[in-house]
Amino acid sequence: MEPRFDLFGNQIAMKVIQRLGNTGGVLRQTELSHATQELVKLRASQINGCGMCTDMHAKDALAAGEDQVRLNLVAAWREATVFTEAERAALALTEEGTRLADAHVGVSERTWELVTKHYDDDQIAALISLIAIINAYNRLNVIAGTPAGSYTPGQFD
Repeated sequence: MEPRFDLFGNQIAMKVIQRLGNTGGVLRQTELSHATQELVKLRASQINGCGMCTDMHAKDALAAGEDQVRLNLVAAWREATVFTEAERAALALTEEGTRLADAHVGVSERTWELVTKHYDDDQIAALISLIAIINAYNRLNVIAGTPAGSYTPGQFD
């Protein structure tokens, strides 16, 4: 599959991607666990149909020691027993924050209560920012038609 548009070959797109990457670097330095960050990025990418990001975050999570079973069950996290209550809260926020146009309330009060029960203000700031950033990456790649499957863990570090 050929991309519709080569984001990596365009100077403007690369500047945007680099700046998004710098913001992601800030989030990697927070107390929000790496595992939770990868689960959030993977789930948003699945929802948005971003093959490139789904490929990348599944492979990066595996390389960082994440369990394959948990990765397989991210899309069905509500029925799976392998996620903590905190991870469930983060995944619920990810889904509602990604599907803003699909719900008249955006993020529900129930989800927000769960998030505030399990995360402190800095972790919540990281979660909100992470959801926004991964959605931006997803949109860039889906619109450009960036193909998936050839990513190697750590390729963009």
